[in-house]
Amino acid sequence: MRILSRYLLKQHAVPFVFADGLAKALPAARVLSATPVTAGCRMIKDAHEIALMRRANEITVAAHRAVFASLKEGMTQSQVASLAASAHQKLGMQGGSLVLFGKDAAFPHGTTKPQPLQPGDVVLMDGGGRLMGYSSDITRTGVFGAKPTERQRKVWEIVRQAQQAAFRTAKPGLECQAVDAAARKVIEDAGFGPDYKYLTHRLGHGIGMDGHEWTYLVRGNTTKLRPGMCFSDEPGIYIYGEMGIRHEDIIFITDEGAENMTKWTGSPEEPAVV
Repeated sequence: MRILSRYLLKQHAVPFVFADGLAKALPAARVLSATPVTAGCRMIKDAHEIALMRRANEITVAAHRAVFASLKEGMTQSQVASLAASAHQKLGMQGGSLVLFGKDAAFPHGTTKPQPLQPGDVVLMDGGGRLMGYSSDITRTGVFGAKPTERQRKVWEIVRQAQQAAFRTAKPGLECQAVDAAARKVIEDAGFGPDYKYLTHRLGHGIGMDGHEWTYLVRGNTTKLRPGMCFSDEPGIYIYGEMGIRHEDIIFITDEGAENMTKWTGSPEEPAVV
């Protein structure tokens, strides 16, 4: 059992097919989730781990910048996703991005009928990679080939304010759900509510050796924040038939509050400025 425990910590997870096979081959054994062990071991990052993650996220932002600068009318989402993978590789890291245009960006995880890029489209790019075993995850949203409309700029700014509200709220001792609530309040107060109507997902997920790992910034999670925890901070507003806007950066909890792994002073016209 000690050998299997070490395997779980190193490999992060055992696919169901293997766990199920072990259970059938060893009917007298109890096959249990190792999350209570691995989550506790991996939830708090030290300075070396945070430095690796910071560099990974800086690379992803640089890749996003290169891709946004290369956009051309008529490109497909898959073509732009290929550019993102190539940009990560040229910067020394394996990675890639989910890319969504215009109305398709209202579907946070993509659509089966993507449309080619047109001037005035919102472009949402959500991606990352792995550097020496540690993950990045950055989303930037901009407007291609035209001045943003008042509506696009308004929604963009509301999402940015929600992201900042979550960032300012996060501090040691606070429950994870309070950070989600801070971002959601900004969005609801701006008229994009109630509840999960426009921000349809949790605010953030843990990140480290895996792109998504325990624990989560989500309603109902009473886990207390501790220094060294790392999370995505990714509010969004998704208006079906119109557009979707999401901003995502990785933050880590410090002794006094939170710190961003990447600095951002972007705008709808230049969404990937560091």
